[in-house]
Parts: sequence; C-alpha cells; structure tokens
Amino acid sequence: MSDLFERREATQGPLAERMRPQTIDDVLGQDHLVGPDAPLRRLIESDQTPSMIFWGPPGSGKTTLARVIANTTQSRFVFFSAVTSGIKEVREVIARAADEQKLGRRTILFIDEIHRFNRAQQDAFLPHVENGTVTLIGATTENPSFEVNAALLSRARVFVLNPLDADVIRGVLARAIADEHAGLDILTFEDDALSAIANTAEGDARRALNTLETVAAAASASNALKVNVESLSNILGAKTLLYDKSGEEHYNLISALHK
Repeated sequence: MSDLFERREATQGPLAERMRPQTIDDVLGQDHLVGPDAPLRRLIESDQTPSMIFWGPPGSGKTTLARVIANTTQSRFVFFSAVTSGIKEVREVIARAADEQKLGRRTILFIDEIHRFNRAQQDAFLPHVENGTVTLIGATTENPSFEVNAALLSRARVFVLNPLDADVIRGVLARAIADEHAGLDILTFEDDALSAIANTAEGDARRALNTLETVAAAASASNALKVNVESLSNILGAKTLLYDKSGEEHYNLISALHK
C-alpha cells in the first residue's frame, strides 16, 4: 500500500478542499440556484453579480459557490472570517480593494459567518458596498433577517442553499474516489459503505469527504484494498453508523441531546 501513501502525500490540503468545485457545472445539489436558467446562474453568466447573502447549513456549498463566482467573473477573491477579524482588517481589505478597482479589477469579499459581526462591524462595509468598491458575499447558517443589519441586508440579495441529500453526497464521494489526483482510486468502496457515509453526513458534503479521507487513511494503514460497511464500522465505530436522520436512531439521539 506504499503506492497509495506516496500518492496521498503528493497532494496537498484536506480532501474536501482539493475536491472543491471550480465551475458552476461542478456545483451539486443547488439546482434551484445554479441549474440551467436558474436565477443565480443567470446573474453569474451575465457578469451582473450583486452583493448577496448565502443562507444555508454547514457543508451546503456557501464558500464553494462564492469561489466559483469569483473564478467565473475573474474577480479577486478575499476570504474574511467574522470570527477572527475586526474593523482594522476591514479597513485593510477595503484599501486594497480600492487599489484593485483603479486597475479595473473587482474584489469579491466573502465574509464567513457574517452573523457573528456586530452592528458596527457590519456598518463599516455599507459605503463600500454602495459605491462598488467590493461585491460582498456573506455566508450564514442563521436567518439573515434577524442576524444581519437591515441596511446591509437591503443592499444584498439573499439566496437560500439547501442541505445536500444523500444521493447528492454519494455523487460527491464517487467523484472524489474517481479523481486520479485524490489518490483514492486504488481502494474499492462498496455501495453499502458509501451509502453509510452519505447517510450519516447530515447533508454536509465537507463532513462526508472528511469521513471518506479518514476511512481511506485507516484502510491504507491496515493494507485493506476494499472498504465495506463492516470495515467502516470498525474504523468509525458502530454508533456513528447507526445514526440515520430518517430512522429511529435520529429521534433517540435528539432525545438524548435534549436530556
């Protein structure tokens, strides 16, 4: 299995990052936004993307979609965390964006977890969104009507991303396994194993890919070429695989959490 180790070491970054879609057509599970003739797709392809807020659960593709927009419109992409950044960083980003604007290059400012910004921090973006210095894309898992400044919200369009269903996540997993650069194609994953990973991901593609990478590493270490649901349970633990949000175990887990 040393060949698999060498191939894995030749790649960089987590599998979920390496498998991130690069084009609109690569985005799965959000056809209501980016499918043929869908509203967001029309805006992107006509190069008329406004400032916007992406509202959806973890792993539904909010960051991915923002990066795809930047790639498609040939804009500079700036990732900004509402958890770790403050007003000082806002000013630095805006100053750089103003310089880029003079050179004819647009800046897409992506703010992860925008609901964590306080009102003053959100207000700091307003004039720069209004004058077009930046195109703001905020991502939130919370209802933006309650968490985002009304003035900022009025200058942005809200797009809702859906949690990914198990079939879509299976497609994401299959694409990763088939990708020669992912280093997983030397292993064989049986259908029941992929279904188990997809069903326990709770609509989160990133979580599913992280699980797939963990399983692949464990299988490689034990010189196993085939992964089925039994070997999966040995790696992850039977309790993890019992979780099924459509079945009884879901309600047992929720009840336990409430208690």
